[in-house]
Amino acid sequence: MATFMNVDFVHYLCSCGKKFPFSRLYLCKHCLQLRCIDCVQHEVDTLLCPNCLETMPASEAKLKKNRCSNCFDCPGCGSTLMTRATTSHVQQPAAGTNPEEAAKTPTKKMYYMACGFCRWTTRDVNLPDQTVASGNWPELENQNAARIAEVLENLKQMAIVEKAERERKKYVQRRSHLYLQEKYGSSPAALKRKGLSSLSSQSPPGEIKPSPRVTTFEPLPEEYFTQPADLTKSTQLSNRLNLVEHQPSKIDKLHPINKHLIMKKSLRCKTCEHNLIKPEFNPSSIKFKLQLTALSLIPEIRIMSPSTFTYNKETVVPLTLSNPSIYNMTVTLKQIEDETDTDFCTAKIDLPKKDLILAGRDETSMHFGVGGSPQQDFKDDSKVIVFRQANKIGFVVKVTPLVKTGKIKVSFVLRHEFRCKPVDLFQSENKEPEITWLEHKVYMTLGEI
Repeated sequence: MATFMNVDFVHYLCSCGKKFPFSRLYLCKHCLQLRCIDCVQHEVDTLLCPNCLETMPASEAKLKKNRCSNCFDCPGCGSTLMTRATTSHVQQPAAGTNPEEAAKTPTKKMYYMACGFCRWTTRDVNLPDQTVASGNWPELENQNAARIAEVLENLKQMAIVEKAERERKKYVQRRSHLYLQEKYGSSPAALKRKGLSSLSSQSPPGEIKPSPRVTTFEPLPEEYFTQPADLTKSTQLSNRLNLVEHQPSKIDKLHPINKHLIMKKSLRCKTCEHNLIKPEFNPSSIKFKLQLTALSLIPEIRIMSPSTFTYNKETVVPLTLSNPSIYNMTVTLKQIEDETDTDFCTAKIDLPKKDLILAGRDETSMHFGVGGSPQQDFKDDSKVIVFRQANKIGFVVKVTPLVKTGKIKVSFVLRHEFRCKPVDLFQSENKEPEITWLEHKVYMTLGEI
């Protein structure tokens, strides 16, 4: 299956000149060109938590560092932590109170988090239980938080200054004294009073106090040399990188990790700026408002079964071709003229001379095994068409290897009909959509000698 498993065997040529598997391409209905992941513009539609499906705007997500405040991951294995309920006895009243009240032992419901995979709990690291399920779990404080905030603020100021300078260069050709005046914010009167020497004493926004240099290191504890290492109490490298701000070295220093947010994104064609992929806003929905993938618009060719090749000997290779459209489709395979890619010229391929007619896609016949078009309706040539089933056909091509060793690679042009308008627009007018012919270059790796 070239689409879902062996995606590297069949490649289609994108409009940008790169080869991609068929399952990773899109078709712009306005440009009528294939688009790969590098030819589209990515736009964030919705930010949400993958566990609780809570959505949040981009500004709020930025403040929360793109993490959910209510859902947590296990610091040991990365699984989602589950909230567990337990009962806790309230402290009994002091002596001298009513005996009836002293006999009662009131209980209180408390909550803690546990991992269902590795059995890690918040009690293992002595985190106190919370009184509410959605709990206000304590967060670890970063010792370098103030320094990081200072550096970020300085970088923001530098970005503002550089942006302003770029904008001024577009319209004004400044002289040296005007440049100093605008850069350091001094008026002409101040320049006359203070002189240019005063500007040198001012610190520009790009300069901050450097961090202290580390010159000495604390020696290792004596137990590292005298006692055997207990790896069960030490964290792994993945555990430390999950908490990169703290990097705990011991198991008892681990802390629940706030779950990362995920996003629903839309893809837009960079040439015509029309949407290719547009998901629904509802975070629990997996449907799309618009989905122009190549799988649903362009006929797909696959390698039916592997073949054995011999140098300079003709071999019959079975291929399959499927039609994603609800209309019958005519497909023509032809040779590539003036092929410049020598990597896909290791074999000679003999393509069918006649057009291949594919039946339209019928969901009823595919799911229930009824209906479909009989074989005699299309007058297939038994020497070319091996089988026909619903919207799929199997056909054969003849391949002659031109190399003694290595991979057998062939290329050809797939030309097919395309109806670029949706069916709903033409139901009231009772006419067929306009037919456009599209061509795509296909590169196949059939095997090795």
